[in-house]
Amino acid sequence: MSYEYKVVEMREGMIGGKMSGDKLEKVLNEHGVAGWQLKAITSVEVKGRVGPGGVDGILVTFERPRS
Repeated sequence: MSYEYKVVEMREGMIGGKMSGDKLEKVLNEHGVAGWQLKAITSVEVKGRVGPGGVDGILVTFERPRS
């Protein structure tokens, strides 16, 4: 069986300041309905849109069987 993967990048600014469990839960549920299963959550420093440096963020990796 082969799989396909999807990676969603979430930055603090995208989820309202500090990381929000409610907003992460919403993302997980939205992708779950579409058949995606959570594979991993990785903490990263995401490059900001303006200037050097980055902001705290997470990469949420999903997996599902290829159709």
